[in-house]
Amino acid sequence: MDKKDYPVITLRRGKEESLMRFHPWVFSGAIECMDNSIEEGDVVSVVSHDGRLLGTGHYQIGSIAVRMLSSGSEVIDSRFYHDRLAEAFRLRSGALNLIRDDNDAYRLVHGEGDFLPGLIVDVYGHTAVLQAHSPGMHYARNMIATALTEIEGAGIRNVYYKSETTLPYKASLDPQNDYIIGGYDTNIAMENGLKFHVDWLKGQKTGFFVDQRDNRDLLRRYAGGRRVLNMFCYTGGFSVYAIKGGANLVHSVDSSAKAVALTEANVEINFGDAAPHKAFAEDAFKYLADMQPDMYDLVILDPPAFAKHRGAIKNALRGYQRLNAKAMEKMPSGSVLFTFSCSQAITKEQFRLAVFSAAAQTGRRVRILHQLSQPADHPVNIYHPEGEYLKGLILYIE
Repeated sequence: MDKKDYPVITLRRGKEESLMRFHPWVFSGAIECMDNSIEEGDVVSVVSHDGRLLGTGHYQIGSIAVRMLSSGSEVIDSRFYHDRLAEAFRLRSGALNLIRDDNDAYRLVHGEGDFLPGLIVDVYGHTAVLQAHSPGMHYARNMIATALTEIEGAGIRNVYYKSETTLPYKASLDPQNDYIIGGYDTNIAMENGLKFHVDWLKGQKTGFFVDQRDNRDLLRRYAGGRRVLNMFCYTGGFSVYAIKGGANLVHSVDSSAKAVALTEANVEINFGDAAPHKAFAEDAFKYLADMQPDMYDLVILDPPAFAKHRGAIKNALRGYQRLNAKAMEKMPSGSVLFTFSCSQAITKEQFRLAVFSAAAQTGRRVRILHQLSQPADHPVNIYHPEGEYLKGLILYIE
């Protein structure tokens, strides 16, 4: 397609300023008019009120009307995706040194952070799991899958598409989770020398939370000789690292029996059946309420997102305060608490205030040892601060 053949969206006067600052979104209220031929998922040219080209992107119906792919006049074709994906891989394999004999699990594409808004790609060994969060990326999935297998040095031979729950339901796209290229190889991935079963077929997100890799490794350094409770354990990542770090006891809790089974499998594949570990399928708040005081001196609180949109922020903050207070009031002096929020709608300041309120409520003396975020393979586009979603604190409880 010739560059000038893309249908055009024209912005209202003055609404080009955010794009001039390279923000990757155009909101529906900024649009003055658009070509009648435009359909959801199309690549469009975005122009200012006076006709200046501002870039190209994917159109969709909703508050975010265009996710910008380029601030110039690039053709959005297979070569475009190949180049962007190769650039993302160079960062992971070069500066970040994530592709090693002891590590083959990493995020290859983090949406806006890798200049591919609406696209997530996680890699587990020779399998890439592709998630589209926009109709445009859904329509481009076959081009993207082919480009993934062509990245030199990546060794990707299977591409699994998993977007049934991530695409706008009103778009009526009927996405089917399935392999686009290749098929089942193995579901075992390596992270920092530890093995994990990854369930990309039926598990949450892409099957494993690679965003906690650095924080799990930090936990390993704190775990020696401690009694560890891993709440919302999912597949037991923190639990495995705690055992590796020399914990005396590790208990994993999740409301999902399937998650608990995966946790037990991941402990077994790394340490056999003699590890100091037990897992429980139980509600987190009930477990915290019922547990004996002073039972654990290292606790991990890594719940699912309490606020998936701005309207849920108030209730989410109350939830974080309640959860952290329940843990703090049961922990002995000298304990360490790892506490997280993965809610994008919650700011670092709001989360910290909720945890502060929990500490004040319990009357404990609490010190912040570390302030945590997402790892470098989940980069934040400096023009899109909304991409920073993971917040964490390591606290010393007296």
